[in-house]
Amino acid sequence: MDAIVTADFPALEARYRRLRQIAVLMDGFLRVPGTKFRFGLNSLIGLPPGAGDAMLAAISLWIVWQGSKLGLPREKIVRMLVNVAVEAALGSIPVLGDLFDVIWKANLRNLAIIEAHLATKRLTGTR
Repeated sequence: MDAIVTADFPALEARYRRLRQIAVLMDGFLRVPGTKFRFGLNSLIGLPPGAGDAMLAAISLWIVWQGSKLGLPREKIVRMLVNVAVEAALGSIPVLGDLFDVIWKANLRNLAIIEAHLATKRLTGTR
């Protein structure tokens, strides 16, 4: 049975708001003055090689797991996992990987997938 159908709507909204806060914190809460360019803790935590990248991948995978708990279908979960894999693989390259992390923003990409899914559920009247 679809997780989003069996859960109550206020709990889903609370889970979504928490996911949104974490995704924005990780990928876009700081702005370069005078530009529209945003980055988050992901860019800072990933600077030290190794442990920082592993921790960031774990946070990104948590967001994917939450998406599965919200009832996203398998193909959307796979797309989210690909976003995380690309960021983890390319983000682990010293210096260039840190620049890539600033541009790719897997967490915000995955949040957009979750948002689109929830919007579709709301339009169809399914919870």
